[in-house]
Formats: sequence, C-alpha cells, structure tokens
Amino acid sequence: MSDAATTDPCDACGEPTTDALARTVRLSVDRANIDTQRLCPECFAAWIQRYQTEMSDGADDAASGGSDSEIIVD
Repeated sequence: MSDAATTDPCDACGEPTTDALARTVRLSVDRANIDTQRLCPECFAAWIQRYQTEMSDGADDAASGGSDSEIIVD
C-alpha cells in the first residue's frame, strides 16, 4: 500500500493528513453530490464552528419571526 493514498492533503489548508485523522464533509442536494472536502482535524473544527454559528443565527431569526430564510425544506 502506498503512503500517497493515506496522506492526501487537506482541501482547506493543504497540509498532508492521514486517513485516520481526516474528516470528509459532503454537500448533497436531492441526492446529487455537490461538493466533497477532505479536512484535517483543525480545519474540520473550524468548519463545524462556522456551521454552528451560521445555523444558530438563522435559527434565531426563524424562531423570532425574523427575515425570510434562504433554506427551503420539503
């Protein structure tokens, strides 16, 4: 087994990341894969923090009857 297969770079920072530490974030719409990112632990933590911040801001607006949401759920 080759080392290149287990140390692909992080898509955010470019640092080599082993498979054991890498996290994959996938964005799908209507079951179609739109984007896939391989992230190192630090970039994944930053992605999670950004996601939580953006989703909590939207949830606060929706709960208080704020502005129209850009997210449509069927």
